[in-house]
Amino acid sequence: MILTLDMDGEVPIYQQIRDRIVEAIASGRLVEGSSLPSTRQLAVDLGINFHTVNKAYDLLRREGLLRVNRKSGAVVQRDARSGPPEPGFAAEWETRLRTLLAEAVAHGSGDPAVLDSCRSVLASFTSSAPAARGADHGAEPGDTGF
Repeated sequence: MILTLDMDGEVPIYQQIRDRIVEAIASGRLVEGSSLPSTRQLAVDLGINFHTVNKAYDLLRREGLLRVNRKSGAVVQRDARSGPPEPGFAAEWETRLRTLLAEAVAHGSGDPAVLDSCRSVLASFTSSAPAARGADHGAEPGDTGF
């Protein structure tokens, strides 16, 4: 898996790392039990401070998607096949969704456009097949492979 980040973008690097890992889990490129690089290794690969990676991993741990410990490192704890979400997930997710939808409406996007976008993005995760394991090619600066 290639992790692509915008080092000059407005979204904090730790949030980009978190988001790309969530997307990889949602698309099946990372499944329950998959190991991630250590915080230090990923930081070296990306050329960033390891505390930035640690912040992303800790956020994913608190969200219940990663298990992190000193011996096994960071491991994907759940994926789409793990069953129903933990209690409280839906309410928290709907709060974040409300804000995203409010942004779309505030920028003038109407129901059809927003719903079409939602369907398209959801389909990109639910219909994608897990990528083949092995080396990825064509990495750009700011990319790292898992």
